[in-house]
Amino acid sequence: MLKIYNSQTRNKTLFEPLEAGKVKLYVCGMTVYDLCHIGHARVLVVFDMVVRHLRHLGFDVTYVRNVTDIDDKIIKRATENGETISELTTRFIAEMHHDAALLGVEVPDQEPLATGHMPEIVSMIQSLLDKGYAYQAKNSDIYYSVNKFESYGQLSGKKLEDLCAGERVAVDDAKQDPLDFVLWKASKPNEPEDAKWDAPWGQGRPGWHIECSAMATHCLGDSFDIHGGGMDLMFPHHENEIAQSEAATGHKFVTTWMHNGFVNIDNEKMSKSLGNFFTVREVLKQYHPEVIRYFILTSHYRSPLNYSDKNLDNAKRVLDGFYAALNGVSTTESVAVDDYGQRFKAAMDDDFNTPEALAVLSELRRELNSEKDEKQIEYFASVLKKLGGLLGLLQSDPENYRKAENVVTSESGLSEDDITALIKQRLAARGNKDWAESDRIRDDLKTQGVVLEDGAEGTTWRRE
Repeated sequence: MLKIYNSQTRNKTLFEPLEAGKVKLYVCGMTVYDLCHIGHARVLVVFDMVVRHLRHLGFDVTYVRNVTDIDDKIIKRATENGETISELTTRFIAEMHHDAALLGVEVPDQEPLATGHMPEIVSMIQSLLDKGYAYQAKNSDIYYSVNKFESYGQLSGKKLEDLCAGERVAVDDAKQDPLDFVLWKASKPNEPEDAKWDAPWGQGRPGWHIECSAMATHCLGDSFDIHGGGMDLMFPHHENEIAQSEAATGHKFVTTWMHNGFVNIDNEKMSKSLGNFFTVREVLKQYHPEVIRYFILTSHYRSPLNYSDKNLDNAKRVLDGFYAALNGVSTTESVAVDDYGQRFKAAMDDDFNTPEALAVLSELRRELNSEKDEKQIEYFASVLKKLGGLLGLLQSDPENYRKAENVVTSESGLSEDDITALIKQRLAARGNKDWAESDRIRDDLKTQGVVLEDGAEGTTWRRE
């Protein structure tokens, strides 16, 4: 029986959908003004894994993953680029789809755009105004009055009396209370025309939080089973979604909240401000996309995911081993998975414990590599491929996977052996005090995306 950790109750409980046999799932998707980064990749892969397992259990799943295609960052980027908002967002939606497909992420059942749901957004805001949960400020913006919603903080555990201006709360003189958040931003004179929509209270555009509430309830109803997203969205985004949705509809918004953990870069939280920020496209220059997917699944979805070249290299080594074990072996889809399948299912039923599920695959690989009987070899290979498929892994032809790996290596520039040889040449040049040659090798490596760092213990390198 499937158990899921509910971020709201802080407990792992037996999952029971609102309607027997059916699951309604909403996940906060991308804000499309740039390429997807590794944090986005984790959300895409994690909830693709969740949907795959739910369907394997026999549930009829409706999976909705939205696209935020209007907000301040999008307007700013489009203006900087000298293009329309639609041109910008259309381009980056296509880029997102490209990255998702490479990572083996299946297309969601619905992918609503915020700009395609303005009537629902306006209607929900009007309902909040009519019920006294929202007000129009002197600057013409519409705000949600947090103090009017008695159970605010039910998801994050934060209490109104403990919250203060400055804690992820924008200070704005127009608000009646610093905790209030914007539902509708009135148009400003210098804003582009394609960033304005009509509403009974005046032209403008929606705030980010109301977009998700309107899209989720439109696609899945006032109440649905699972709402997912990154842990960074728990407060204020998801907390605000609950407040405005339940105030508008009068019904409980979501039964189970799921949040995946942060991505750390060499044990530091990934952040543009720290300069440790990687796009999926950058990582794909060095690693096969299935290596990235495998790497993401090696950590439990609620745990931090530590991105490093070492961890990705380890994932590559293990995945290469799986495909090497499958190479040249016939498989059948009709195989009975027996004890391995039961243990795999037990791991996944325990709050989607992918590390334990991958451990079952590793055991199968060891059995396959040590087996001598041809029928048993085919059996182990078939079970390995069948269970791997439930995670979106091991479905390529092993020879095609190997060729693709070679292409990734060649396109990423120098191999590790090449880099090591050049570092040795540079060290020899430095030993001969040939500083010009030393600098030339360092600069040549940098142009090929390899950065050298000289320290007390010698020279290390990393790819940019």
